[in-house]
Amino acid sequence: MPIPEDVTGYEIDKDVQQELQSLPKGLAEDVAKNLVMVAKLIDEEPEQAYAYSKIALRLASRVAAVREAAGFAAYANQKYSEALAEFRAARRMTGSVELWPVMADCERGLGRPEKALEMAGAPEVQKLDKAGQVEMRLVAAGARRDMDQIDAAIVTLQSPELASNSVQPWTARLRYAYADALLAAGREDEAREWFAKVVESDKDGSTDASDRLAELDGVEFVDALVEDEEGVEGPEGADAEKAPAADVTPSASDDASDVSDEDQR
Repeated sequence: MPIPEDVTGYEIDKDVQQELQSLPKGLAEDVAKNLVMVAKLIDEEPEQAYAYSKIALRLASRVAAVREAAGFAAYANQKYSEALAEFRAARRMTGSVELWPVMADCERGLGRPEKALEMAGAPEVQKLDKAGQVEMRLVAAGARRDMDQIDAAIVTLQSPELASNSVQPWTARLRYAYADALLAAGREDEAREWFAKVVESDKDGSTDASDRLAELDGVEFVDALVEDEEGVEGPEGADAEKAPAADVTPSASDDASDVSDEDQR
């Protein structure tokens, strides 16, 4: 697959570059470039990212970083069995527990929430850093919801991290999962309160909490650029459509990001 000329391969993390040093120089550069493409495309064009990951995997299947990247690319394409196999391979190579939460989420994707809950109670969880433990809590709550255990999901999410006023990288997602679970349980007033807290902590707009909050408040958004299906006559009546359009200067608009339900799953 083609790789843009401005992709050098040095864009990847230094730790990954160091892993690739075990390969011949030319091969290492090719693998690195494909890994860069995986990282660049995985959010917006996951199918393309997956294709690049398969090339990297074919070139260097014995490199843990390559197996991990292939796992995330498969995961982004909901190929959970394949993703789980790659994550397990990467874990065997490194001995790290870092991938434990996403491995558990793959079990959810395969329709095995009970297995995900089993993993949430495993000793490996205690070896995770704080971000990993929060991620594991989100996966466990998602597994409870998969099993229609909404109240249990709510209890699972109740934690010091949820109660803390400190805003961390995981704060918005944790609060969002809690608010959504409350809403699913019919506790609308509490859900509204927590969606408002999500908005406070979600500075980069990674969730749709503001839309959910507006929906709970009964606010409807109308696109002013969309004409009524029946048409609206101007002052000249039907003949007005024959008049030339006014000159309009285009303006830029910001794109809004949606939360992946992955962590809510």
